[in-house]
Amino acid sequence: MLISTIWILGMGFFAGQFARRLGAPPLIGMILVGVILGPEVGNRLESGILAAADDLRTLAVMIILMKAGLGLDRDKLAEQGTVALRLGILPAILEAGAIAIASVFLFQFDLLTGLLLGCIIAAESPAVIVPGMLRLKRLGWGVKKGIPDAILTGSALSDVVLLLGFSLLLNFLQQGELERIILPWGLSLNPLLLLPFQAIIQVVLGIVAGYLAAQLLVSLLERQSWSKNSVQDVLIAAVVAAIAVIAARQFPYFSGYLAVMSMGFFLIELDAPLARRLRNGFNTLWIVAEIVLFVLMGASIQLRVLGEMLLPGLTILAVGLLIGRTIGWTLSTAGSNWNWQEKLFLLPGNSAKATVQAALGALPLAYGIEGGEIILAIAALAILVTAPLGAWAIPTFAPKLLQKGEVDPTKVTVNARTLFLAAVDSSVGAMEVLKQTADLARRSHGEAIVLYVVTEDDPEEIQGIQEMTQGVLADIRHRFITEKGEVVETILARSQAHSVTAIVIGKSPNPEEEGAAVGSVYQGVLAGSRVPVLVV
Repeated sequence: MLISTIWILGMGFFAGQFARRLGAPPLIGMILVGVILGPEVGNRLESGILAAADDLRTLAVMIILMKAGLGLDRDKLAEQGTVALRLGILPAILEAGAIAIASVFLFQFDLLTGLLLGCIIAAESPAVIVPGMLRLKRLGWGVKKGIPDAILTGSALSDVVLLLGFSLLLNFLQQGELERIILPWGLSLNPLLLLPFQAIIQVVLGIVAGYLAAQLLVSLLERQSWSKNSVQDVLIAAVVAAIAVIAARQFPYFSGYLAVMSMGFFLIELDAPLARRLRNGFNTLWIVAEIVLFVLMGASIQLRVLGEMLLPGLTILAVGLLIGRTIGWTLSTAGSNWNWQEKLFLLPGNSAKATVQAALGALPLAYGIEGGEIILAIAALAILVTAPLGAWAIPTFAPKLLQKGEVDPTKVTVNARTLFLAAVDSSVGAMEVLKQTADLARRSHGEAIVLYVVTEDDPEEIQGIQEMTQGVLADIRHRFITEKGEVVETILARSQAHSVTAIVIGKSPNPEEEGAAVGSVYQGVLAGSRVPVLVV
């Protein structure tokens, strides 16, 4: 199993990066690697890995839903009223229904099997949509009207609704024809009619479970301080989320996936600093989970069936998108403050499919549902067609269709690197400036630029400062720069040109030893800098 894990993580990572450099989503490279490693081609994966594929897919979906919950903004959602709620229900249900009806004619499925296919294909991809919408939030596109948040919430909610429908239908189809429920006075009831009531109960209890889990995490991690660092925070949160999903399997009275997503949302309300730490940690976990999810998806694909289903599969996707989902989008945004360009953005921004299809596509076949091979092939086709288009279309059309607004820094994850500018001279204080810069860079995993403004050419002096810099910043990625010019203007210009996080500059502790020129340097930098300045 160790060799198979190395194949999955190693080849999956490099294939994903190769696809990214070609302009395609990394998941396409990962799926292709899965096909090569799987039993259809190379047969390099051990049976133990393939047997555990369902559990690994479940963990991957749990991680991406936690990311979605931690990325929501309650204030923006409140501004949207019922738009996010409608986006989470109407497009998904109408697309699933359209696909179910089309599959009855194209594949001769019965209606329940068609709905099972519809629940898989209609689900939106957190792997594409969540990173895409969070990136738009960081850049400010559509944030004024809360469009990324509405799409995030609608996407997560629609996936939860469809996952509920999928699980209920899968259980129903596994059990075969059930006996009618006998009611008092000789009346009977078809058990299929209970499915909507079961879904409502699972949604309500899932939200309650998510709130209780969030309260538990805040108590463990903040009030009782069971963890000592952010890694342990993420570990405990992941364990609690996994327990919620597993418990939902054993006690199918609540939605484990909805509990995970709502847990992330409630964590923001209960303890925003903790939520921020967990948000960064789950971003890191997703790097590994994404590789495992899509490589295993590729390994499950049956190429013969995929080839046979190409034209019918594309027809199914077109029917679901152009009829079901389009009508759903129209109804969802009716009466909202969105203009026609913002409504049109739903086409590129809200139609990608990948994560749920990868997690669920193989399950009907694994459980012996008739038509499982066809369902898996169409799920794979949906990923290969819509995921690249969605990943390309979101950043391409957002600037054309959405308005740019002010970014709230408390509601986004900052991925920019931390870079410090250390302004040094030939005085004894240069060593303290370098030490402080090194300490800041180590604490924040940042980098440094050491700037020495030359007023008089002295190669030996420059060599000495450079050697001192190398000694103090030996374990920090840094650059040593010398430049001629006026000291304050040069420091400010370099800080803007390199977009530094902060400037570190020295000041003599003894006013009598501090010349007018030295005093004017740090005062001038303080007065003119656009970024924080640390005076040592």
